[in-house]
Amino acid sequence: MKLCTASETISFIRGLEEKGAAFYESLAERFPARKELFLAFSRENHKYIKQVQMAYQSVITDAIEGCFAFDLDTDDFILNTDLPRDTGMADAAKKALEIEDVILRCYTKGAEQSGSLLADVPRNFKLIVKKRQSRLETLRSLR
Repeated sequence: MKLCTASETISFIRGLEEKGAAFYESLAERFPARKELFLAFSRENHKYIKQVQMAYQSVITDAIEGCFAFDLDTDDFILNTDLPRDTGMADAAKKALEIEDVILRCYTKGAEQSGSLLADVPRNFKLIVKKRQSRLETLRSLR
């Protein structure tokens, strides 16, 4: 499915973040020793949803919405969060890195495409990408 409008794109990103948050919540249940870390990641995902939504609501108008700021294909950002029950920490961390890669690619491409029309939205996308870098390092250390 092609995403063209800001509203479609924000809704899609919300879905990615929610799916990622649910994944981290499931890891918190599976790996009690890392429970607080994974719950913190889940809370961050929810925080990013709010951050993007606020930026979008502060700049969006009917004129901007109608001019199509994005050209994203949802097939390029499919999240597979399934893990077998017996998955160890190393494989769970690898899966988390795959999920983060998909989400980061979506934010990065969205920021590139909308930069000239929606200043606050791509600025927030780029900020979220930057904030997630420390998460990647943490996940790499768990492998």
